[in-house]
Amino acid sequence: MKENNHSQALYTLVTVFFFWGFIASSNSIFIPFCKTYFKLDQFQSQLVDFAFYGAYYFGALVLFILSNFSKKDIMNKWGYKNGIIYGLLLSFLGALVIFPAVEGAAPGDSTSFYYVLGAYFIVALGFSLQQTAANPFAISLGDPEKGSHRLNLAGGINSLGTTIGPIIVALILFGSTPKSGPELEALIEKGKISISNIQMLYLSVGGLFLAAAALFYFSKKLPQATDDSTFLKAPKALSSLMIMTFSLIVCFYFIFNQYRGEEGPDDDVILFWTLLSLFVIVISLLSVYLFANTDKNKDSWGAMQYPQLVLGMLAIFTYVGVEVTIGSNLGELLKFDSGNGLNPIGIPTMSDSQITPLISMYWGGLMIGRWAGAIAVFNPVGKLKTWLYILIPYLAFGVVLFANSISGFDVSILYIFSICVALQIGGFFIGKEKPALTLKIFGLLGVLSVIVGLFSSGNLALFAFLSGGLFCSIMWPSIFALSINGLGKYTSQGSSFLVMMILGGAIIPPLQGKLADIYGIHESYWIAVICFLYIIFFAQKTQKIIKK
Repeated sequence: MKENNHSQALYTLVTVFFFWGFIASSNSIFIPFCKTYFKLDQFQSQLVDFAFYGAYYFGALVLFILSNFSKKDIMNKWGYKNGIIYGLLLSFLGALVIFPAVEGAAPGDSTSFYYVLGAYFIVALGFSLQQTAANPFAISLGDPEKGSHRLNLAGGINSLGTTIGPIIVALILFGSTPKSGPELEALIEKGKISISNIQMLYLSVGGLFLAAAALFYFSKKLPQATDDSTFLKAPKALSSLMIMTFSLIVCFYFIFNQYRGEEGPDDDVILFWTLLSLFVIVISLLSVYLFANTDKNKDSWGAMQYPQLVLGMLAIFTYVGVEVTIGSNLGELLKFDSGNGLNPIGIPTMSDSQITPLISMYWGGLMIGRWAGAIAVFNPVGKLKTWLYILIPYLAFGVVLFANSISGFDVSILYIFSICVALQIGGFFIGKEKPALTLKIFGLLGVLSVIVGLFSSGNLALFAFLSGGLFCSIMWPSIFALSINGLGKYTSQGSSFLVMMILGGAIIPPLQGKLADIYGIHESYWIAVICFLYIIFFAQKTQKIIKK
């Protein structure tokens, strides 16, 4: 097989990784704009995340259900190449649906907003298929021993997408000139700024999805890259997931029903059902943790028979939840007027267009950490390794500043973030590339950053919240490594269960949104503290389990 065919596929695959990050992070700009445009409460605005990340869970669950009933791994039956193609076509369809969803959508027309949610769900459902197939496919495109390098390249490009996404979407929606809140609302009322501005963006993105699918389809020499391993059934794990899913459907039925009545939604009722949805997930996984560990027929639980995996599922849930909720609610924190033109952290209230460089910096923090975390893949030694851990984060920081600067945004306020980057670098040195230790350190830094943000004001509070991206950056690989440690033949299945728990991004942001509606946006950030605390507990507990 010709090497250039492999390279062409890898470059195309890397582009797909870019758009996963691009669209996910751009939600942090799109969410506050939707709240302003459609006149939503904070909970409703967070339903963008509910639709987007809920699709990941739904897609992975459907594949698992079909595989159990057919006794064959469906993705493996298709081939990873075809799995990527099907996912790209689904995302293309979702991108097309956005065009009629927002066509003629007037300010305050919440019905159009729900059409947008449906389109986002289809886009993310395609992402779910793509992500399930993309990692093993990247491994197949060349020497298996260098597979981690290819995944690392793709992950780095994904992080670049998370940095650029908010900038591009803000420029499309608002233009390059910052606008105050009243100016923006006046332009929306006059029809000079409309949600239909995103139509061309998603038509372009959809065209790229279609082009990528065509490239994969017509590259006949590319391998399907199937896996020869036998599919392992897990009937009790499946039953547990089905009961959990049904319970979540019931919870959100009653939540959405609140918005149908003429009297308007009852905040306390919505909070009750949203909290119950969270408890359903926690109780379901903790029940599995207790029962699977004592069941004489452990194999019927599949990968869930391993306690580190079940605790890891909850850790991925809380990690994705906290990463997404900090960024998605940050816009409202900066926009909210607590009086005298100041937001809850005591700096001048901003508009949707003015928050862009700060949102970009939050997601850029993930890129900074992931670029630094990737250094170990290349096995540098001695002083070179030390200098790389210092220089690479600041190189990534410079990329974030440059991307915002050339887009016309004032980046001078971001310079002080270099101190936060230094804290992250210190965390890497203390962690010594040990997943459990690194996770505990970054979890602790996450707790401290949110608490500082809650109990301080001004730029100190602002950058404390922004640094959450830095400390979330390495949590996925650390949690993943600890969770699948010792799973043996169940490693692949365990990985699928972990991917399902991206569901955290669908549950925790709306919960924070409703807490913000009732208690205040600033106070709602206590939920982030709870998430980080569980991640610290997981690292400590799993370390002991693995030692046994």
